[in-house]
Amino acid sequence: MMDKIALWILLIGGINWGLVGIFRFDLIAWAFGGSDSIISRIIYIAVALSAVWCISLFFRKNELIGNSDERSREN
Repeated sequence: MMDKIALWILLIGGINWGLVGIFRFDLIAWAFGGSDSIISRIIYIAVALSAVWCISLFFRKNELIGNSDERSREN
């Protein structure tokens, strides 16, 4: 569950950075009163923490692959 939450937050952050890079438009800052507002800063921190959390996905065994391997061995 935590993985999915982190991925969704990271997706929002990635879209925001894409908008900043292409259009120079920060959606989070626009929606929450500027990049210095406390809500914007909380969202930026949540995106950063999500990115750090998602680093662990590179080092974990994929549960879906493990389950499909076990099923194929049983048949």
